Amino acid sequence: MTTTPPGAGLGAAIRTWRNRLPQSAAGLPVVRKRRAVGLRREELADLAGVSVDYVVRLEQGRATTPSASVVASLARALQLSTAERDHLYRLARIVPPAPARSATISRPVCNECSSASEGTEATRGSPSCGRRER
Repeated sequence: MTTTPPGAGLGAAIRTWRNRLPQSAAGLPVVRKRRAVGLRREELADLAGVSVDYVVRLEQGRATTPSASVVASLARALQLSTAERDHLYRLARIVPPAPARSATISRPVCNECSSASEGTEATRGSPSCGRRER
């Protein structure tokens, strides 16, 4: 019975995703025709902001515990979908981050102020909105 070393699945996934992403899709100039379509390790390392040696160690299964920030950088550089990104996090034994929430802030509208001062800027959104004068 053989056991899979920790990090082997992570390395295989990174290698697969790296090999499927063309230089042009990653925003890199296509200098000359290559036999391989995907990114080189050097190109992935540069895009992710990590060393080439670290990419090699990850792909070979010798580095098995990348940080969440490294996983996020790799996912961004490899242009992974949300499902693929979550899979990459799980392979690295990290809980995937929650989906990004909308940045819009919703504030409740005071009905009393909005109906009483329809169209007047002075009272709408003022600090006294909703408070009664004594």
